[in-house]
Amino acid sequence: MRSNQLEPKIFACSQSVELAEKIAEHYGTELGNVVVSKFSDGEFQPAFDESVRGRRIFVVGSTFPNADNLMEMLLMLDAAKRASARHITAVIPYFGWARQDRKDRPRVAIGAKLVANLLQTAGATRIMTMDLHADQIQGFFEKPVDHLYASTIFLPYIKSLKLENLTIASPDMGGSKRAYAYSKYLESDVVICYKQRVKANIISTMELIGEVENQHVIIVDDMIDTGGTLTKAADVMMEKGALSVRAICTHPILSGQAFERIENSKLTELIVSDTIPLKRESSKIKVVSCAPLFADVMHKVQENTSISGQFLM
Repeated sequence: MRSNQLEPKIFACSQSVELAEKIAEHYGTELGNVVVSKFSDGEFQPAFDESVRGRRIFVVGSTFPNADNLMEMLLMLDAAKRASARHITAVIPYFGWARQDRKDRPRVAIGAKLVANLLQTAGATRIMTMDLHADQIQGFFEKPVDHLYASTIFLPYIKSLKLENLTIASPDMGGSKRAYAYSKYLESDVVICYKQRVKANIISTMELIGEVENQHVIIVDDMIDTGGTLTKAADVMMEKGALSVRAICTHPILSGQAFERIENSKLTELIVSDTIPLKRESSKIKVVSCAPLFADVMHKVQENTSISGQFLM
Protein backbone atom coordinates (compact mmCIF):
# COMPACT_ATOMS: atom_id res chain seq x y z
CA MET A 1 0.00 0.00 0.00
CA ARG A 2 1.33 3.41 -0.92
CA SER A 3 2.06 5.77 1.99
CA ASN A 4 -0.50 8.35 0.86
CA GLN A 5 -3.21 5.71 1.23
CA LEU A 6 -2.43 4.98 4.87
CA GLU A 7 -5.23 5.71 7.28
CA PRO A 8 -4.61 8.73 9.52
CA LYS A 9 -4.05 8.43 13.24
CA ILE A 10 -5.66 10.54 15.96
CA PHE A 11 -3.84 11.40 19.16
CA ALA A 12 -4.94 13.36 22.22
CA CYS A 13 -3.28 15.82 24.55
CA SER A 14 -4.02 15.09 28.21
CA GLN A 15 -6.54 17.92 28.63
CA SER A 16 -8.73 16.77 25.72
CA VAL A 17 -8.72 12.97 25.96
CA GLU A 18 -12.48 12.70 26.47
CA LEU A 19 -13.29 14.86 23.44
CA ALA A 20 -10.64 13.12 21.33
CA GLU A 21 -12.14 9.73 22.18
CA LYS A 22 -15.53 10.95 20.92
CA ILE A 23 -13.94 12.35 17.76
CA ALA A 24 -12.14 9.05 17.11
CA GLU A 25 -15.35 7.09 17.67
CA HIS A 26 -17.24 9.26 15.16
CA TYR A 27 -14.32 9.02 12.75
CA GLY A 28 -14.43 5.23 12.99
CA THR A 29 -11.06 4.57 14.59
CA GLU A 30 -9.36 4.41 17.97
CA LEU A 31 -7.06 6.92 19.61
CA GLY A 32 -3.37 6.39 19.08
CA ASN A 33 -1.18 5.63 22.08
CA VAL A 34 0.69 8.43 23.81
CA VAL A 35 2.90 8.02 26.88
CA VAL A 36 3.66 11.06 29.03
CA SER A 37 6.72 10.92 31.26
CA LYS A 38 6.81 13.35 34.17
CA PHE A 39 9.71 14.71 36.15
CA SER A 40 9.57 15.69 39.81
CA ASP A 41 9.92 19.39 39.02
CA GLY A 42 6.80 19.42 36.81
CA GLU A 43 8.50 18.99 33.43
CA PHE A 44 6.85 16.42 31.19
CA GLN A 45 7.62 14.63 27.92
CA PRO A 46 4.91 13.16 25.68
CA ALA A 47 5.92 10.37 23.29
CA PHE A 48 4.03 8.50 20.57
CA ASP A 49 3.92 4.83 21.49
CA GLU A 50 3.51 3.70 17.87
CA SER A 51 4.92 4.59 14.48
CA VAL A 52 3.61 7.67 12.67
CA ARG A 53 6.12 7.60 9.79
CA GLY A 54 4.50 8.65 6.53
CA ARG A 55 1.08 9.12 8.13
CA ARG A 56 -1.31 12.00 8.35
CA ILE A 57 -1.91 12.56 12.05
CA PHE A 58 -4.34 14.69 14.00
CA VAL A 59 -3.29 15.93 17.44
CA VAL A 60 -6.35 16.99 19.46
CA GLY A 61 -5.92 19.43 22.31
CA SER A 62 -7.52 22.68 23.43
CA THR A 63 -4.97 25.22 24.62
CA PHE A 64 -6.82 26.86 27.51
CA PRO A 65 -4.66 27.95 30.47
CA ASN A 66 -2.63 26.89 32.28
CA ALA A 67 0.27 27.04 29.84
CA ASP A 68 1.00 23.31 30.23
CA ASN A 69 -1.85 22.59 27.81
CA LEU A 70 -0.25 24.68 25.08
CA MET A 71 3.18 23.27 25.90
CA GLU A 72 1.95 19.70 25.59
CA MET A 73 0.49 20.45 22.15
CA LEU A 74 3.81 21.98 21.05
CA LEU A 75 5.82 19.01 22.31
CA MET A 76 3.52 16.53 20.56
CA LEU A 77 3.75 18.43 17.28
CA ASP A 78 7.54 18.50 17.55
CA ALA A 79 7.63 14.78 18.36
CA ALA A 80 5.44 14.03 15.31
CA LYS A 81 7.69 16.13 13.05
CA ARG A 82 10.81 14.35 14.29
CA ALA A 83 9.08 10.97 13.86
CA SER A 84 8.57 11.73 10.13
CA ALA A 85 4.80 12.13 10.10
CA ARG A 86 3.68 13.18 6.60
CA HIS A 87 1.00 15.73 7.57
CA ILE A 88 0.49 17.07 11.10
CA THR A 89 -2.84 18.74 11.86
CA ALA A 90 -3.16 20.53 15.19
CA VAL A 91 -6.83 20.13 16.11
CA ILE A 92 -7.42 22.90 18.64
CA PRO A 93 -11.15 23.06 19.45
CA TYR A 94 -10.55 26.03 21.77
CA PHE A 95 -7.67 28.25 20.65
CA GLY A 96 -6.37 29.70 23.89
CA TRP A 97 -4.68 33.11 24.26
CA ALA A 98 -6.88 34.37 21.41
CA ARG A 99 -8.09 37.42 23.35
CA GLN A 100 -4.62 38.89 22.81
CA ASP A 101 -5.16 39.40 19.09
CA ARG A 102 -3.96 43.01 18.83
CA LYS A 103 -2.16 45.77 20.74
CA ASP A 104 -5.05 47.44 22.53
CA ARG A 105 -2.69 49.46 24.69
CA PRO A 106 1.05 50.19 24.74
CA ARG A 107 3.68 47.62 25.70
CA VAL A 108 1.58 44.45 25.50
CA ALA A 109 2.16 41.23 23.59
CA ILE A 110 0.06 39.96 20.71
CA GLY A 111 -0.30 36.54 22.28
CA ALA A 112 -2.41 34.97 19.55
CA LYS A 113 0.25 35.71 16.92
CA LEU A 114 2.95 34.33 19.20
CA VAL A 115 1.00 31.09 19.67
CA ALA A 116 0.47 30.82 15.91
CA ASN A 117 4.21 31.12 15.35
CA LEU A 118 4.95 28.52 18.01
CA LEU A 119 2.50 25.99 16.52
CA GLN A 120 4.00 26.33 13.06
CA THR A 121 7.58 26.16 14.33
CA ALA A 122 6.72 23.04 16.33
CA GLY A 123 5.60 21.26 13.18
CA ALA A 124 1.91 21.86 12.48
CA THR A 125 1.21 21.73 8.73
CA ARG A 126 -2.49 22.51 9.21
CA ILE A 127 -4.64 24.04 11.96
CA MET A 128 -8.22 23.05 12.72
CA THR A 129 -10.16 25.08 15.26
CA MET A 130 -13.64 26.37 16.07
CA ASP A 131 -15.11 29.81 16.78
CA LEU A 132 -11.94 31.85 17.10
CA HIS A 133 -12.34 34.86 19.36
CA ALA A 134 -11.31 37.02 16.40
CA ASP A 135 -11.58 35.88 12.77
CA GLN A 136 -8.39 37.68 11.80
CA ILE A 137 -6.32 35.20 13.83
CA GLN A 138 -6.52 32.94 10.76
CA GLY A 139 -4.23 35.45 9.07
CA PHE A 140 -1.55 34.92 11.72
CA PHE A 141 -0.79 31.53 10.16
CA GLU A 142 1.17 30.73 7.00
CA LYS A 143 -0.38 27.23 7.04
CA PRO A 144 -3.97 26.30 6.08
CA VAL A 145 -6.55 26.95 8.79
CA ASP A 146 -9.90 25.16 8.93
CA HIS A 147 -12.04 27.56 10.98
CA LEU A 148 -15.24 25.74 11.93
CA TYR A 149 -18.37 27.35 13.31
CA ALA A 150 -20.28 26.03 16.31
CA SER A 151 -23.50 27.25 14.66
CA THR A 152 -23.39 23.92 12.80
CA ILE A 153 -24.15 22.09 16.06
CA PHE A 154 -26.11 24.80 17.89
CA LEU A 155 -28.64 25.84 15.25
CA PRO A 156 -30.33 22.42 15.07
CA TYR A 157 -30.70 22.51 18.87
CA ILE A 158 -32.24 26.01 18.77
CA LYS A 159 -34.72 24.90 16.14
CA SER A 160 -35.64 21.87 18.25
CA LEU A 161 -36.78 24.24 21.04
CA LYS A 162 -39.54 25.52 18.70
CA LEU A 163 -39.58 28.93 20.34
CA GLU A 164 -41.96 31.54 19.00
CA ASN A 165 -41.17 35.26 19.25
CA LEU A 166 -37.46 34.44 19.07
CA THR A 167 -34.81 37.16 19.30
CA ILE A 168 -31.06 36.66 19.00
CA ALA A 169 -28.83 38.86 21.14
CA SER A 170 -25.16 39.78 21.15
CA PRO A 171 -23.59 40.47 24.56
CA ASP A 172 -21.44 43.24 23.06
CA MET A 173 -20.85 45.25 19.89
CA GLY A 174 -18.02 42.96 18.81
CA GLY A 175 -20.30 39.93 18.63
CA SER A 176 -22.94 41.59 16.45
CA LYS A 177 -21.74 39.85 13.28
CA ARG A 178 -22.24 36.44 14.91
CA ALA A 179 -25.69 37.44 16.20
CA TYR A 180 -26.81 38.68 12.78
CA ALA A 181 -25.63 35.43 11.17
CA TYR A 182 -27.75 33.37 13.60
CA SER A 183 -30.73 35.69 13.17
CA LYS A 184 -30.56 35.44 9.38
CA TYR A 185 -30.72 31.65 9.52
CA LEU A 186 -33.50 31.67 12.14
CA GLU A 187 -35.35 34.65 10.60
CA SER A 188 -35.46 36.43 13.95
CA ASP A 189 -34.83 39.91 15.31
CA VAL A 190 -31.55 41.03 16.86
CA VAL A 191 -30.68 43.06 19.94
CA ILE A 192 -27.23 44.27 20.99
CA CYS A 193 -25.94 44.82 24.49
CA TYR A 194 -23.87 47.96 24.89
CA LYS A 195 -21.58 47.59 27.89
CA GLN A 196 -18.84 49.63 29.49
CA ARG A 197 -16.14 48.04 31.62
CA VAL A 198 -14.16 49.59 34.43
CA LYS A 199 -11.55 46.86 33.81
CA ALA A 200 -11.38 43.31 32.44
CA ASN A 201 -14.29 41.09 33.60
CA ILE A 202 -15.98 43.98 35.49
CA ILE A 203 -18.94 45.78 33.86
CA SER A 204 -20.00 49.22 35.01
CA THR A 205 -23.10 49.77 32.83
CA MET A 206 -25.13 47.84 30.26
CA GLU A 207 -27.88 49.02 27.91
CA LEU A 208 -29.90 47.26 25.21
CA ILE A 209 -30.12 48.34 21.59
CA GLY A 210 -33.43 46.83 20.48
CA GLU A 211 -36.60 45.46 22.07
CA VAL A 212 -36.96 42.21 24.01
CA GLU A 213 -40.45 42.59 25.50
CA ASN A 214 -42.52 39.41 25.05
CA GLN A 215 -39.57 37.71 23.33
CA HIS A 216 -37.67 34.50 23.97
CA VAL A 217 -34.07 35.71 23.81
CA ILE A 218 -30.98 33.66 22.96
CA ILE A 219 -27.63 35.33 23.58
CA VAL A 220 -24.82 34.00 21.36
CA ASP A 221 -21.12 34.37 22.13
CA ASP A 222 -17.88 32.54 21.42
CA MET A 223 -16.94 31.97 25.07
CA ILE A 224 -18.07 32.39 28.64
CA ASP A 225 -15.39 33.16 31.22
CA THR A 226 -16.57 34.56 34.56
CA GLY A 227 -20.20 34.73 33.43
CA GLY A 228 -20.55 38.36 34.48
CA THR A 229 -21.61 39.69 31.08
CA LEU A 230 -24.15 36.95 30.34
CA THR A 231 -25.83 36.99 33.73
CA LYS A 232 -25.96 40.80 33.73
CA ALA A 233 -27.47 40.73 30.24
CA ALA A 234 -30.06 38.15 31.31
CA ASP A 235 -31.08 40.32 34.26
CA VAL A 236 -31.42 43.43 32.07
CA MET A 237 -33.46 41.55 29.46
CA MET A 238 -35.85 40.04 31.97
CA GLU A 239 -36.33 43.51 33.49
CA LYS A 240 -37.17 44.76 29.99
CA GLY A 241 -39.94 42.18 29.65
CA ALA A 242 -38.31 39.17 27.98
CA LEU A 243 -40.22 35.89 28.37
CA SER A 244 -37.02 33.87 28.79
CA VAL A 245 -33.29 34.25 28.24
CA ARG A 246 -30.96 31.49 27.11
CA ALA A 247 -27.30 31.72 26.17
CA ILE A 248 -25.18 29.83 23.66
CA CYS A 249 -21.43 29.97 24.27
CA THR A 250 -19.06 27.75 22.33
CA HIS A 251 -16.21 27.58 24.84
CA PRO A 252 -17.11 27.04 28.55
CA ILE A 253 -14.08 28.54 30.28
CA LEU A 254 -16.20 29.15 33.41
CA SER A 255 -13.60 30.57 35.77
CA GLY A 256 -13.95 32.23 39.16
CA GLN A 257 -17.56 32.45 40.38
CA ALA A 258 -19.03 31.56 36.96
CA PHE A 259 -20.98 28.49 38.09
CA GLU A 260 -22.50 30.31 41.04
CA ARG A 261 -23.46 33.26 38.85
CA ILE A 262 -25.14 31.03 36.30
CA GLU A 263 -27.04 28.98 38.86
CA ASN A 264 -28.28 32.14 40.61
CA SER A 265 -29.05 34.01 37.40
CA LYS A 266 -32.24 34.49 35.41
CA LEU A 267 -30.84 32.42 32.56
CA THR A 268 -33.16 29.56 31.66
CA GLU A 269 -30.32 27.57 30.13
CA LEU A 270 -26.71 27.85 29.06
CA ILE A 271 -25.80 25.76 26.02
CA VAL A 272 -22.10 25.07 25.46
CA SER A 273 -19.91 22.71 23.46
CA ASP A 274 -17.32 20.31 24.85
CA THR A 275 -14.22 22.09 23.51
CA ILE A 276 -13.26 22.57 27.17
CA PRO A 277 -14.26 19.95 29.76
CA LEU A 278 -16.68 21.28 32.38
CA LYS A 279 -15.16 21.66 35.82
CA ARG A 280 -18.45 20.49 37.30
CA GLU A 281 -22.03 19.80 36.27
CA SER A 282 -24.91 22.24 36.58
CA SER A 283 -28.64 21.79 36.03
CA LYS A 284 -28.63 24.96 33.92
CA ILE A 285 -25.81 23.91 31.58
CA LYS A 286 -26.40 21.69 28.55
CA VAL A 287 -23.43 20.37 26.58
CA VAL A 288 -23.73 19.77 22.83
CA SER A 289 -20.75 17.80 21.52
CA CYS A 290 -18.63 19.14 18.68
CA ALA A 291 -17.04 15.71 18.10
CA PRO A 292 -19.21 14.74 15.08
CA LEU A 293 -18.35 18.04 13.36
CA PHE A 294 -14.60 17.66 13.88
CA ALA A 295 -14.66 13.99 12.85
CA ASP A 296 -16.51 14.77 9.63
CA VAL A 297 -14.16 17.61 8.71
CA MET A 298 -11.15 15.41 9.48
CA HIS A 299 -12.55 12.82 7.05
CA LYS A 300 -12.85 15.51 4.39
CA VAL A 301 -9.31 16.74 5.01
CA GLN A 302 -8.02 13.19 4.63
CA GLU A 303 -10.02 12.74 1.42
CA ASN A 304 -9.10 16.20 0.07
CA THR A 305 -12.75 17.19 -0.36
CA SER A 306 -14.50 20.49 0.35
CA ILE A 307 -15.64 21.30 3.89
CA SER A 308 -17.83 24.26 2.92
CA GLY A 309 -20.97 22.11 3.16
CA GLN A 310 -20.42 21.96 6.94
CA PHE A 311 -21.26 25.61 7.36
CA LEU A 312 -24.94 26.29 8.02
CA MET A 313 -24.26 30.01 7.79
